Parts: sequence; structure tokens; C-alpha cells
Amino acid sequence: MPVVDVDPEELRQLTGHDEKSDEELKDDLFALGLEYEGETEDGEFQLEFAPDRLDRLSVEGVARSLRYQYGDDRGVYVPKTNDAEWTIEVEESVPEERPYVTGAVVRGVDLEGGELDSLIQLQEKLHATMGRKRAKGAIGVHDLAMLKGHSGDGAGEKSISYRGVEPDGDTFVPLDDDEERTPAEVLVEHDTGEQYAPLVEGLERYPAIYDDIGLFSFPPVINGKRTEVEEGSRDLFIEMTGTDQWTIDKMCAIVCYALDARGGRIEEVTVEYPDRELTRPDLSTTSKTVSHERIETTLGIDIAGEDVVDLLERAGLDADTSDEEGSDDDTVELEDVPTQRLESRSEPDVTEPATADTSGELVYEVEIPPYRVDVLHPMDIVDDVGRAYGFNGLEPKYPDVSTVGGRHETSRLEDAARDALVGLGFEDLLNFHMTNESELFERMSLSPDDEALGARVPATITEPYSEDYTVVRTWALPSLLMVLENNTHRAYPQDLSEIGLVASVDLEEPTNVAEGRSVAGVVARTDASYEDAKARLQAIARAFDAELETPPTEHPSFISGRTAEVVLDGESVGVIGEAHPAVLVEHDLEVPVAGFEFDLEGLR
Repeated sequence: MPVVDVDPEELRQLTGHDEKSDEELKDDLFALGLEYEGETEDGEFQLEFAPDRLDRLSVEGVARSLRYQYGDDRGVYVPKTNDAEWTIEVEESVPEERPYVTGAVVRGVDLEGGELDSLIQLQEKLHATMGRKRAKGAIGVHDLAMLKGHSGDGAGEKSISYRGVEPDGDTFVPLDDDEERTPAEVLVEHDTGEQYAPLVEGLERYPAIYDDIGLFSFPPVINGKRTEVEEGSRDLFIEMTGTDQWTIDKMCAIVCYALDARGGRIEEVTVEYPDRELTRPDLSTTSKTVSHERIETTLGIDIAGEDVVDLLERAGLDADTSDEEGSDDDTVELEDVPTQRLESRSEPDVTEPATADTSGELVYEVEIPPYRVDVLHPMDIVDDVGRAYGFNGLEPKYPDVSTVGGRHETSRLEDAARDALVGLGFEDLLNFHMTNESELFERMSLSPDDEALGARVPATITEPYSEDYTVVRTWALPSLLMVLENNTHRAYPQDLSEIGLVASVDLEEPTNVAEGRSVAGVVARTDASYEDAKARLQAIARAFDAELETPPTEHPSFISGRTAEVVLDGESVGVIGEAHPAVLVEHDLEVPVAGFEFDLEGLR
């Protein structure tokens, strides 16, 4: 999950609530779904949040959400934009692998203080999440005063060009460098160039952006030093390139909103493709419909229509109501039909209060601001209503059914196994079920084609938010190794366990996915051995009156000769062994690790 560093003093300043103590801020942030994870050495809050709310990747976005929560702001706000003076000309030579560009000019920004650091953090977090580590979208921020535009057709118009460049063609001085280099030289002689070289590997021509002086940006790799933004910069040129126009337009909107909160004045740019012309940034709003009945039944509350409108405005949305027969908009699309752009305003338009209507005919047409990339379904609107209402204010109710639920037998078994592990000294963990193929296979020296535990075809997410979470894990031990990797600064021994979901593609299942519960444990210490892991495994087997056998086997993640099958009551259900040195090195572990994993059903 993304973690953002936020200065509490900046939060108080941007929200206008100097009276808020740190503890009060933490409580208010938690109500928004932002979890406090600790503090930096400079006293900044480290906040973890769901990766869908990308508008909160900066202190400006967090402060905006708090102002809505406090009731200081209401309804949809769209910044005013000045007419375009600059044009981005997209030439035919642009590599077809990265054909799209967008941009904006922001004037009058004061970057002295923490503002520049906040902008850099927002850029990095957007790259890591929505930009898929720059593969889908990359951001370039430049000092406008250092650009010299090509002469345009109209009076006072200026332009830059997005084109392709030969790998050994024109030269420029990249950031953090003092030498003129060709793009090809940057990829092998510059640290940042080496890191992002795979993004342009194999292209005949590389993406490049030129002004009248020459090459000043090599997206998605690195910007030029000539246009570097410093604390004294006041006018900024923002350009974003990528593989999808919608993605980079939304990234641009999020950055523009953050700079608008700092007093910047947004100015449009014209993007001229060979076959069409766009005006950017795209700050048009979208809309979705949701019924009053769905809001009430989902949240389990009786609420008047005017109160729903009030809660939507406190969530940063606007709503019009209709008493006509209608249904929810259940489409889940990344692009909705834009409504007419609203002018910037401090107070929302007055909406005619709706009357409570339990017939299901009352429908809300909800307007969504451009920075809310997470609103894809009516349930996202319901979630906003519930959060503005206050989830802690919802009263638990028994469902209107004739039976009372009870704990499932599998759940009882899981709890018993968890108790046994904790009793043996393991620290119980709850890891994410989502991960990526590199963590499951490459870093564990495993291949999906191997005949070994965990070597199965994973269930893949079609449209993941992040490259870090693209598949459902096929086994649990990689999750425990990641925890060990992130806690090398902690004292040893570290004995960790988890009982959790694993899944893999299985076309014989009705859902095409086979799911199961896996029991995994690791022992990390200077003298950890196969015998340590087996002793704990034997204790678990005895607790469930299961007969344990451990015949020798081979597994790529474990040391040959120090690996065995886990056989419970005659059925092979898992593996146990000492982690292979290659796996330890891959996870930066300097102590031996022994571990086991088996199917929970083996204890039944």
C-alpha cells in the first residue's frame, strides 16, 4: 500500500485548522481511511492508504479531503484555467509504443519551503502507482522560464514538439549530470538512465521533447538539467507522456489540483496531434447515477434525500435528484461522458432538496471531479456517502432472515491451527493476498512450470492499480520472506507464521480459479535449521492427532538435501526445508531461514 509523508504543520496550514493537535489529526485522518504508520526523523506523519485514492498522494490532496470532512468546503470544485499560450506539437516520428502526451502550464507557484518536496513526492508516487513505474505514464516538470518555444502561427503563441530521436542522435545534459550525452549514452552511463532503460529498450527511435534550443526531456527516462525546477522557480511547464491518454490526463489533473492548492494559476496548453487537436489539462467532470434505495439498503439506514445530497457535497461531489423511475448506472468504465465544466467557486450551486422516498424511484445524478479516478461504480458513491455519514455511526442490525449465522467448520479449524502456531512462539501475520509474479517465482528461484509447491498459474488481475499487485498469490511463503526482508533492522530470532488464502488457475472449477487456505511458518535466526522447522511441524501434527511423515524431496526455493515433503495421514500436503542461499541473498537476509507450508485441510 502507498505510504505518503505528510507534515502535520502543513496540514494545519492548508486546512486552516491550527487548533488541531497531532492526535486529533490522526483521528481525523483515520476517519478518511488514512492509517498512521509512524513518523519520519523530521516529525512528518507516514500515512498508508488504499491505492485507489490517488488524489491523496500529496499533502495538498489530504488537506482537501480534510476540509471536506470538516465541512469547510462543499461540492465539486474545478480550478479556473487561462487560455492556452503554449502548444505541444506531436510529430509523426513519435514512437508508436508511447504515442500520447498531455500537459499544462502553472504560473505563480511559490516553491520555497516544503512545496517543492511535496511536488517531487507526488510525482514519484504517481509514477509508482498510476504510471506503473513510468511504463504507462511519466511526468516531466520544467521551469517555464528556461524554455524557448518555437514560433507559432498566432501572435504570442509558443510551442514545443514531441518527436522521436535516434538513440545516438541529439545530445543534452540530463539531471544530476554535467556532461552532454546522447539518449543511448544516458541509458548506460547515468544511474537513472540504467534504471529506466528497459522502458525504451528495443525502440528504433526514443521519445523526446524539444524546444527552440534543443532536446530538453527524454521521457520516460529523465529530464534535462537546463529546465530543472528549483525553489526559486515560479512558472512551471508540465508534460506527461504515456501509452494511454486517459491515464496521463488524470495524472495531470491530480498534479494541477495540488498546485492550485498552493496558489498556482492553471493555464491550458494545446496538444496538436497529426489528426486532431486537444485542449489540456482535461478538468471536465463526469457523472454517475445511484438510487436512494441502494444507498439505504447498503448502509442499513433510513435517510432523507436532502441529507444524502448534503453528504455527497461534504464528500466533494455534487448531486441532482429526480423522482422519475430509474436505475443505478452499473457500468464500470474508465471514461464517462464529461459534463459541462463548472467554473471555480467557493460554494456549490444550490440543489433543490429532495424528499425522502422509499419507493426506489428517487435517483441521484452525481457529478464527479476530475481528480477522483477511483469512482467507477455506483457503490463507490455509496461508500462516499457512508464515509461522510460516519461508519462508526452505523448501528449493527441482525439480517432479516430466519436463521442465525455461526462459525464455519473451516474457520474453527483455522482458528485452532492459529492458536497452535502462536503457542509454539510464532508471531501471527495477516499479509496481502495480492502480489506479483516476481515475488512468487523469480525471487524464490521458482518457475510456474516446476513440479513443486507454489508452482502454479496465478490468477491475474486484468487492470491492476499497481505493478506490485498484479496476481493472487499461489503460496504463502514468499509473503513471509517479504516480511523478513522488510524487518532486517529488527532483532532476531524472528519466528513468523500465517494462515491465509492461496489460489491458482483451474479450468475445472466453476470460477476457473481454485482457492485454498495455506499454513506457513518461518524460523529466522543465526542457527536456524531444518530440524527447528520440523520440531514445530511435529508439534502442530500432534496437536491435531495427525500422523506426520517427511520423505526427502526437491524444491528450487530450498537447499537440496535439506528439503522434505509434508505428508499428513498419508497425504502429501506441503513442503519443509531450509531456504536456498540464492533466495536469502535475493531478500537481503543475512541469517539462515527454515520454513514450511502445507494445506490447512491436511489437519482436518
